[in-house]
Amino acid sequence: ELYRYCEIAFEQVGLGLGVGRVIARPFAGAPGSFARTSRRHDYARAPSAPTLLDRLTEAGHPVIAVGKIADLFAGRGISRHLPSTSDDEGMDAVELALREIPRGFIWANLVDCDQLFGHRNDVGGYARNLERIDGRLADLLPLLDAADLLMITADHGNDPTTPSTDHSREYVPLLVAGAGVAPGVRLGTRRTFADLGQTIAEIFAVPPLAHGTSFLAALGGAASA
Repeated sequence: ELYRYCEIAFEQVGLGLGVGRVIARPFAGAPGSFARTSRRHDYARAPSAPTLLDRLTEAGHPVIAVGKIADLFAGRGISRHLPSTSDDEGMDAVELALREIPRGFIWANLVDCDQLFGHRNDVGGYARNLERIDGRLADLLPLLDAADLLMITADHGNDPTTPSTDHSREYVPLLVAGAGVAPGVRLGTRRTFADLGQTIAEIFAVPPLAHGTSFLAALGGAASA
């Protein structure tokens, strides 16, 4: 029933109101102890202009979306969608894509730190989940070849120690790994999240985007499509 309500809302708010997305967030439990489930669904409008994903697919590069990424772009610019209901499933999907696709762009969204622990102010659960992801990275890194680049970041903060259960506004980390990355590189505080997209555009040699500054040269510049 929640999905049906969201479908109705999505159609209504799209009538000139400029709302790009309606999110269905199913939950379970009793008053005072509700918890979100993994059955979230995003109803999204297609982007109003070409995106990095469009340019990559038009150039013949596979674009693999893990988790809710495909929903965010209404499926546009996506070659293959690998759904996931947990961070472990998301990491499994990334490893599968790395093994099956010799070249391409893999974009994974891991939601458990946000959905299960950040919004619930569960500091211990947040810490344990970070440690679990860190352990999975130990298995993933050996799958990267000499031209691969791994970027780890977040689209917002969600500090579980704050009084609020909402997103927090600290700067998020940006970690980059790969054989072509020079040791000890510091990328500083980036002006915009769009710098990642511009860097990826340069790696795959597609036309530059309207926003952002590539930091590929600062890494050593050895990564390529």
